[in-house]
Amino acid sequence: MVFVMGDIDLPVRGRTYREPEGPHSMVVRGKDLDAGLQHVAARSDCRSVAVVGLPEEVPDLSPLIGRRLLLVDGDGTRLRNFAEVAIRAGIEVEWIRSTRPPFERLAAALLPVGGIVLAAGKSSRMPGSQKLLLDIDGVPMVRHVFEAASEGGCHQTVVVYAEEDVRRAIDGRAELVFNARASTGMASSLQAGLKAMRHEIEGAMVLLGDQPLVGSRTVATLLRAWRREGSRPAVAVSSGSDGWSPPVILERSLWEELYSLKGDAGARQVLHGRPEMLDVVPAPGRSDDIDTPDDYAKIVRLFPRRRPRQRA
Repeated sequence: MVFVMGDIDLPVRGRTYREPEGPHSMVVRGKDLDAGLQHVAARSDCRSVAVVGLPEEVPDLSPLIGRRLLLVDGDGTRLRNFAEVAIRAGIEVEWIRSTRPPFERLAAALLPVGGIVLAAGKSSRMPGSQKLLLDIDGVPMVRHVFEAASEGGCHQTVVVYAEEDVRRAIDGRAELVFNARASTGMASSLQAGLKAMRHEIEGAMVLLGDQPLVGSRTVATLLRAWRREGSRPAVAVSSGSDGWSPPVILERSLWEELYSLKGDAGARQVLHGRPEMLDVVPAPGRSDDIDTPDDYAKIVRLFPRRRPRQRA
């Protein structure tokens, strides 16, 4: 939820001009910052604050310690001075030099989404190999997926794994979550990923480790769709004929239902028969997954060739 204090027009999901119930972020104009700080001091569940148009003098920012702060102003000197005071106070701060509130940057800061790459499954139909490590353009398949999540705009990206070879292929490049219960089915991996999400994360994007044609543009398109005003709790990629496929973004209000799943159940079971909960959007890239050697051969043919990259 985003609490807008004052007359700022910000068309994002969950926007409210009334005192919010439950965890939220806040947007406030600099001229109303004193009132905004009083709100923050009284509400421990206000996770982040965006200030649009900074005041000439920096007030006492101590109520913001432990929260995220986003500063927006067209004056570079004022922006720098305000940011320096916030940093000295130990506040996590970022800033945007702009005379007008940049919608997408504000939405991204106020509604952070984490990516969960499911990479703990068995390659039962790919005998003799771990399919997530198959070479796609010189890189293990699973790396393409978590790079798409990170480069596409996810604030946090975790990879849920079960096999040591997968861990070694990823180590140092993403946050790793070991699922000791992977043999019980996909639900346990999804739940492990959700538990690893930081407290400020508002939505979780679930990606499959065997979908290397899902690119950063796919991720960015879904993030924009999910953050817009009036969007539904979940957003997924259209797969034609009114169907959908991962990646799918699930707002935090749905997570409790996901924790009750068992076996190979996933988001599809939670959303089935509930069209009012899901927006399906066209997005660049393809959501083809790889289960068989023929699937792999097709993906290799389709994969866009990139500039030479350094092997790691």
